[in-house]
Amino acid sequence: MPGHPQTETLNPSLGIHRRPWLFFGIWILVCAVFYLKPLSTLFRFAISSDDASHILLVPFISAWLFYAERKKYSNPTPDLRTASPLAVLAVAITAVILFHPIGQRSALAGLIGCFLLLLASGFIAIFGFRSFRSDWFPLAFLAFLVPLPERLLGRFIYLLQAGSAKIAETIFDWTGVPALRDGFVFHLPRINIEVAKECSGIRSSLALLILALLVAHFSFSKFWKKLVFVAAGLVMMIVKNGVRISTLTILANNVNPEFLYGRLHREGGVVFFLLGLALLLPVYWVLRRGEGPFHLATPKTSASQS
Repeated sequence: MPGHPQTETLNPSLGIHRRPWLFFGIWILVCAVFYLKPLSTLFRFAISSDDASHILLVPFISAWLFYAERKKYSNPTPDLRTASPLAVLAVAITAVILFHPIGQRSALAGLIGCFLLLLASGFIAIFGFRSFRSDWFPLAFLAFLVPLPERLLGRFIYLLQAGSAKIAETIFDWTGVPALRDGFVFHLPRINIEVAKECSGIRSSLALLILALLVAHFSFSKFWKKLVFVAAGLVMMIVKNGVRISTLTILANNVNPEFLYGRLHREGGVVFFLLGLALLLPVYWVLRRGEGPFHLATPKTSASQS
């Protein structure tokens, strides 16, 4: 008698193993459909607010990070057990926000956070927690999509104002410029200036912080070096803004008051942003000592086979 035809055992996760990025892309689209309204609101907010313009670039940078480090995810091990609680948590928080309204900006921040949490759960479900632990930075970078709630943003701007005013005061003292400080207001012989919220430099400061994070991620292997470089970036945010304020003020007081309203004031942010980068270079070179050649991170190889 002819033998029975052999049956092939199917692995339900075989498709995921072969095309994990396709499945992850589908998951992103599904999540985007469910969160279409808050994502649309986020887009309109990003194109209309100076302190959120960086949001438009964040998805593209994160996609590039995934592509640059794709080798780390070449051996996916689906993990629904770890991913499921994250998905349930995201859905639960979303329901709380929708049925217990809070401030508009806080609600938007919460919903975008839930959207990102769902993306993370999908990534872990498809690639596995081991892949996530191996390189979580591209997903974590998406946190820049979350708009800061008003109270937290106000606190951040206040710290930038206070730090910038302190740096400006120090520069006035060093250069012998007679200036009497009253809070955020400086009284000079010919003019009075105020370090207002608009002078906090939050837009260029966020750009500098993002760049510092990217450089630290690719340039340093040790976590403490990354932490030191990012901390230096935070300091330089304040320093470069204090230099900008003091420079414009000294020029306005000694040369022409129009410097406070002219082209250097309106379009000089790039110049002082480059100054912040220049101030970070010595820190970069010191921390680079002992590091290997600059290259995109690659997964660690196992012991060589005989």
